[in-house]
Amino acid sequence: MGNICRSPMAEFIFRHQASLRGLSDRFEVASAATSDEEHGNPIYPPARRKLQEHGIACDGHRARQVTAADYDRYDLIVGMDDSNLRNLHRIFGGDPQHKLSLLLDHTTAADSRHHGRGVADPWYTRDFDTAYDDIAIGCSALIDRLMAL
Repeated sequence: MGNICRSPMAEFIFRHQASLRGLSDRFEVASAATSDEEHGNPIYPPARRKLQEHGIACDGHRARQVTAADYDRYDLIVGMDDSNLRNLHRIFGGDPQHKLSLLLDHTTAADSRHHGRGVADPWYTRDFDTAYDDIAIGCSALIDRLMAL
């Protein structure tokens, strides 16, 4: 929503996981907000600390808002929850190329604990551990899916 918690965590976790698999050069990864309320702000300190606990650097990030042009620029656009997807549909005027998905939709349907649900916003829940774990599982599943294509 604001590009200071979940989405930058996902950006840096995805990059980290891709790097560990030797796949850094295969992906262009960026994060953006569906609102402009945090524009220009850095990653929220508890989210930064959670990434640092896992050895993931996140320096230099500043929140930005997604634009309609991002739809044409990126092959896949991943939201964290249903509210994000509704906002993305509004910003893009729909999803004619079926690029939008929830992060945890990339887990297998057999993983009912994660599949088909959103990542809870730790800004509200204060649970950065669960957010990190859910995002890491979703990013790993997304990389697996993309590499299988």
